[in-house]
Amino acid sequence: MIDDIRQDAAKRMAKSVEALQNELAKVRTGRAHPSLLDHLSVSYYGSDTPLKQVANVSVEDGRTLMVQPWEQNMVGPVEKAILESDLGLNPNTAGTIIRIPMPPLTEERRKSLIKVVRAEAEHSKVAIRNIRRDANSDLKDMVKEKMISEDDERRGQEIIQKLTDQHVKEIDEVLKVKEEDLMSI
Repeated sequence: MIDDIRQDAAKRMAKSVEALQNELAKVRTGRAHPSLLDHLSVSYYGSDTPLKQVANVSVEDGRTLMVQPWEQNMVGPVEKAILESDLGLNPNTAGTIIRIPMPPLTEERRKSLIKVVRAEAEHSKVAIRNIRRDANSDLKDMVKEKMISEDDERRGQEIIQKLTDQHVKEIDEVLKVKEEDLMSI
């Protein structure tokens, strides 16, 4: 039973770390990478469709993304979706190919992005601590129902704490890598 709680907590904590990595992939650095546009949706025959389902997104060079819609009539809606996004990018259209140059980040913008990244990491740490709290309360409930002893509860709490420490450390490592990425020119 304690093992079930541990496995559930470990799965949920791993998902929190994965969610942080996905969120940080959206925060733009000076380099171009296709995942910048992953969260964009395009109006495709009246329904919102993820950009990667209507176009091929690739890196042309270190500072330019290239978007090639599979249907010529989708060039306009794709360009509009990129312009209206919160990324601050200006696409250039040449026929059926949309090129998106990545403007270099200013020092001020880099620092503000680092604040955003740190806030995201802190949200993930809070989520992990909430998972720890839930697991510990499950252990307490099991003691109340006399399913496990208090010694087993203490051992379970130690296991959960080790899991928490491990995942918080992973978040710190992910954050450190992203900060270094943001500060490199």
